[in-house]
Order: sequence, then C-alpha cells, then structure tokens
Amino acid sequence: MAAELSAHDLIAKHRPTLDQALEAIRTRAYWSPHPEHPKAYGENGSLGMAEGKAAFDALLGTRLDLGQPGTDDWVGGETSPYGIDLGVTYPHADVDTLLPAMKAGQRAWRDAGAQARAVVCLEILKRISDRTHEFAHAVMHTSGQAFMMAFQAGGPHAQDRGLEAVAYAYAEQVRTPDEAEWTKPQGKRDPLKLDKRFKAVPRGIALVIGCNTFPTWNGYPGLFASLATGNAVLVKPHPRAVLPLALTVQVAREVLAETGFDPNLVALATERPGEGIAKTLATRPEIRIIDYTGSTSFGDWLEANARQAQVYTEKAGVNTVLVESTDNYKGMLSNLAFSLSLYSGQMCTTPQNLLIPRDGITTDEGAKSYDEVVADLARSVGGLLGDDARANALLGAIVNPDVKDRLEAAAGLGEVALASREIANPEFPDAVVRTPVIVKLDGAKPDDEAAYMSECFGPVSFAVAVDSAADGVELLRRTIRDKGAMTVGAYTTSDEVAGAVEEVCLDECAQLSLNLTGGVYVNQTAAFSDFHGSGGNPAANAALCDAAFVANRFRMVEIRREA
Repeated sequence: MAAELSAHDLIAKHRPTLDQALEAIRTRAYWSPHPEHPKAYGENGSLGMAEGKAAFDALLGTRLDLGQPGTDDWVGGETSPYGIDLGVTYPHADVDTLLPAMKAGQRAWRDAGAQARAVVCLEILKRISDRTHEFAHAVMHTSGQAFMMAFQAGGPHAQDRGLEAVAYAYAEQVRTPDEAEWTKPQGKRDPLKLDKRFKAVPRGIALVIGCNTFPTWNGYPGLFASLATGNAVLVKPHPRAVLPLALTVQVAREVLAETGFDPNLVALATERPGEGIAKTLATRPEIRIIDYTGSTSFGDWLEANARQAQVYTEKAGVNTVLVESTDNYKGMLSNLAFSLSLYSGQMCTTPQNLLIPRDGITTDEGAKSYDEVVADLARSVGGLLGDDARANALLGAIVNPDVKDRLEAAAGLGEVALASREIANPEFPDAVVRTPVIVKLDGAKPDDEAAYMSECFGPVSFAVAVDSAADGVELLRRTIRDKGAMTVGAYTTSDEVAGAVEEVCLDECAQLSLNLTGGVYVNQTAAFSDFHGSGGNPAANAALCDAAFVANRFRMVEIRREA
C-alpha cells in the first residue's frame, strides 16, 4: 500500500523524543513529553476540554468499525460505573480469519528495522496524546476513576509508559549491530573471514489481555513493547473496559496504514457476554507473547497453560506498610490517608496492611499508642474525605459489585476503626461511591491472619498490631514471600529498622518507599524512573519497565557467509 507518511519524515519528527526517552531511562531523572494539565491541550491539533468531551459523547451509541477482517458479529454492553450506558458496539472476530491476516503483515514490519518501528509507535502515541481529553472520558466511564485521575493516569502517564517500553525495546534491538566483519588470524595461513548480518526477529502474534481498572496504563507497556519489537498485537480488552483500548487500536491501525504497513498488525478481539475468549486465545499456537493484568488465579493459569507463549503477568499482592516511628507525624498521616483513598483503593499498588507495634510508635509529637495511631489515621482519612465534592474527586466510583461486596464484608472481620460511608455524586446519581474502611486486626491471632494475608482489593485497610518492629519486619518478609507485593512502605527514624526493611525488600525483590510525607505516594510510580513491580515476587513476573520486559519479545537471527 502507498505510504502517506514516510519513515524519513517520522524519524525527523520523533527521533528527538526517542533520544530524550533513551536518556531518561539511562539517568532515571524526571522527564515526560506528555503534559499533565488539562489546559495544556487544545492547540496544534490536540483536542481541548470541550472538544474532547464532545468527541466522547459522539461515540456513545455508535458502532466502532475498525475495518478489520473476520468480523462475524457486533458486541457491546459497557455500562459506566457512573451509571451511563455507553451503547458502543465493537467487532467480534472470527479468529481463524483474523489471526492469519495479522501474521501476513509481520514480514514487512520486521524488515522495517528497529528505528522505523519505534517512530511509527511514537506517531501512534502522539495521536493518542492529541486526543487525551477524549480518552480520559473513555477511561473514566469504564474504570470508575474520577476525571482528573482518568485524565492523568489514563492519558499522559499511560502514554509515558508506552513510550518507555518503546525506548527499552529500541535500546535492546540496537545493542547488536546490523552487520559485522569477522576475521580470525591463522598464523602463516590466510585468515578466516566472514561477513555477518544480524536481524531482530519477532516471536509472533502478541496478545494483550486488558484490565478493568487501568485499561491504558496497564495495557500500553505490553502493546508497544511487542509492536516495537516487530510483533503483531491482538488486544483483548476487559469486557467492562473496551472503549479506551478500542480507540487505541483504531489509532494504531490508522497510523500503520498511513505509513505503508498492514493495519492488521494491530487488531481488537472483543467477546460476547460470558464467552470468555481469553483462555481460547491464550492457548492458540499463533499467540507467542501474552501480557496480562488481573487476578492471581487467571495469571497463574496463563503461566501454567499458555506454554507456547512468553507470558508477562501482573497479578495481585498484599501491599504492606510498616509504621515504626516518624519525625513528621502529621505528614505521615496525611500521606497514608491519601494513599488509602485514591481511586477508592482500586489500585494494585494501594497499601492494604499497616503493621503497627502494639506498644505504639515514637513521633515528633511524642509517643503514640497503637490505638492512637489508628484513630488519628481514621480522623485523617475522614478529614480528607469530609467534603463530598473533594471526596468524589479523589474516590471516583466503585468499579464493580465484587469490590462493593468485599468492602461491606470487611467490617465483619474485626474492630472497625473507620466505617465506610456512602457519598452521593450530584453529577452521576447512579454512581456507587464509598469511603475507605479501616479494620483493626491482631497479628498474633491466627483467626485474623486469614484476613490480612489475603488480598482484599478495594477501599479496605487492616491496621495489624504486631509485637515489635522486628516482628513487623518478619511479617513483612513472609507476606512478600507468600503473597507478593507490588509496593512496600515503611516509616522509621531508626537506621537499624530501615536497614532491616531494605534487606527484606532486597531478599524478596519488592519495591520500597521510605518515609513518604509529602506529595509523592507509595501507590504512584513515574515512568522512565520508577519500576512498577519487580518481577521477583508472586505479585508479578515482570516489571514495568526494564530490559527483561522487552528483550525476550524478539530473538536475534544471524546470517553469515564467507567474505
């Protein structure tokens, strides 16, 4: 097909951004090309606030025809956690037709080379960025995130993670030169001479299995890592969060076609109600890479059964914070309150267990008993969410009935230090909005262990009394080892305790945040600098993003001949 955009034009346009991304992952310093503020959009072709909302509204009740082969039905059924029926329908694919069509374009995509693939990916990300306001509403009304979080996490932060994956993918592919002259001396005889060529070869078709809570943030790393390394990508969204990833596929197909590549290199796979196509797709021989975010049970199933594929999973863990001492008591409480409240705790990085010595902690405000710490944290959360308008802006909506059920059941697990309350959302009367619950548990009681050693995804936290800081460190170790953790936090003024926590996190491979009291929170990570997950404990077998996340998506094939 004729290309409307040449590789040369895209290299001139995007190579500086790629170089900056490569420098950022080398230095780990702050950098982002995607503005976080909504008012930064509306010029140079990007949609402003009103245009983005209008674009989203125009999607409601429509058929999103992607023009991909093998469409045998149209499916939909998404209902916003805010109570809106989206009414969008999507192509349902006959995979026996779609998968061969996807494979057909891989040769030209492979032969284009690492740089051409990278700049095409950057063009896709640029066009998504220009529509950030539209995507923000799509994320908001499928995930239940409040608008500002949907805008930032679903927009620029997700785009950053996609770009980060492209940068890592490019760096790993160009580590090996395209050509080499090899000469081996043979003493008095003529030297042996070979000409060698090296080519990055994709594994095959990659499958991205999307999640309900962060469809773009969790979906983009795998999608762009696979695409940038030469693989075709089939996107299977969560049935309650199709729209953001369907729009992503639409943009990718447009850019691929305009640059002379087969648009079927990226395609969408949606499902009828109850069809459950993820297992079927995951075990197809054509699927050679799988990226998955979701429950531990299905992640374990993928790792055990999708044997033909390289599987990258982000599953569930029990995130833990040890509270031993602090020199900024108010800052600690404020930081924890925000971390527990953000998006109703519906983040894989939200703290669940707060380990507090039963004899209390030392602070800059004097000694505080276990009961005082828990009561003060409850007041801090209550104060943060006391104004309903601010609470709605922080909490968003409960994403699905399972979260609501867990929240309501948690109150029966122990003494309630902070009861959850219902909040009305005037703009969306049907939204289910709940404040967090904090339950007091005893780390020495076997009956309580069943609660705090299980993930309770949602706005539920357990204040677990431990005999000492040392006991808390050992419980932390056991939790990470047995259940996994995406994040670990600790508050201590003791070098000894800090060192012990660091050793646990190094031994058990968990990401640690120490003494956060300002505007950075344990459940937030920055692309190009922070690693999301480690790949070294049961919560995830991969990290977003490191070289290991991209390097096994392609193999190097060598062709050599005598010079």
